[in-house]
Amino acid sequence: MSNTTPDTKKKQQTQKQTDLPWNVIVLDDPVNLQVYVTMVFKKVFGYSQTKAEKLMMEVHLQGRSVVWTGVREKAELYVQQLHSLQLQTTMEKTG
Repeated sequence: MSNTTPDTKKKQQTQKQTDLPWNVIVLDDPVNLQVYVTMVFKKVFGYSQTKAEKLMMEVHLQGRSVVWTGVREKAELYVQQLHSLQLQTTMEKTG
């Protein structure tokens, strides 16, 4: 017999879900110029010009791009930063 209670199992499941990596996703919009989006990716994430342009083109051509993946707290921070710079951004759990 297991010595974990249903409450403990539920907490463990919740903890595992929170521990999952989170994707930060930028959505295409008709307002921001490609040059601006590229500059934001370089500024916020420290990406190279090449990587920033690649992600910007994914947003432009596919309508969205996963621009960063990692822990929830950092993902939330990035979403706030990107919102403050007028990019349409969301986050979702991986897996």
